[in-house]
Amino acid sequence: MRLFAVTLMVIVSTTSLARKVDIRYADTAIIKSHLQNIINTEKPRHFNNPDVLNKVSAYIFKHFKTHCDTVFYQNYKVDNNTYRNVVARIGPKGTPKIVVGAHYDVCGEQDGADDNASGVVGLLELVRLLSADTLPNQIEFVAYTLEEPPYFRTPYMGSHIHAKSIYESQEDILGMICLEMIGYFSDERKSQNYPLGILKMIYGGKGDYITIVQKFKGGEFSRKFKRRIKRQNRVKTKSFKGPAKLQGIDFSDHLNYWKYEFSAVMVTNTGFYRNKNYHQITDTIETLDLNRMALVIDQVYMVLKQWK
Repeated sequence: MRLFAVTLMVIVSTTSLARKVDIRYADTAIIKSHLQNIINTEKPRHFNNPDVLNKVSAYIFKHFKTHCDTVFYQNYKVDNNTYRNVVARIGPKGTPKIVVGAHYDVCGEQDGADDNASGVVGLLELVRLLSADTLPNQIEFVAYTLEEPPYFRTPYMGSHIHAKSIYESQEDILGMICLEMIGYFSDERKSQNYPLGILKMIYGGKGDYITIVQKFKGGEFSRKFKRRIKRQNRVKTKSFKGPAKLQGIDFSDHLNYWKYEFSAVMVTNTGFYRNKNYHQITDTIETLDLNRMALVIDQVYMVLKQWK
């Protein structure tokens, strides 16, 4: 994951502390099992280990196939190696689509539990939950490869491959949701950092929230998603909005959907501004808050199942 830098130009809004949750949707036992299966590979899941990436993508494919109408690999070649996104669809065909994506590769020799196994597990749980509902729109889930360096900001990013494909096919896309690092939280004072110290006065010093990242003039879907997810009030939620050229605001999969002028948002815990395990061998399952991660998934689920 690569994350956004914020300046005083950024607009922020917050919810109060999450209310008591009476009904739970995402299952923490399932979440933990998925995390373990994605992480426990013989070698790290990065570009130098395409065999490991294929093993992880096959795991994702298997679980997508259990619940989805259509599942396929989106294959492409880079430096004589074949890499693949995993794409799944659920919901009524012929209706405008919502794309939900997360990357399954890591940067370097690490587990990447938060970055970004957490986002991929979010996809897997959303597919399981939404398969039991009658949906108003088709939802396309995409697990991306090659989102980390050295391919970040190149045409070889899995998100670029996918965004370009739906743009060229002129599909009717309502918007895109990027799940990027949704598992790490902290209630400790001074656990949340910012690029400018003054911003702590606005956003607070505890890393106990999830964030919805948008750009100015980000489109109707972006505005609606932010408003609707915050209305769920299951976990503390804040929103950041800034110009598309603001350094770092596009540091994840959604950047390529912006490039093709789709309305897109990022759901994130703010990454390295909070999680000091970012791109380190210490980014392990044990550091994650599975309960709050489940509530983030719940919020996205509750918005998607009734989108109109």
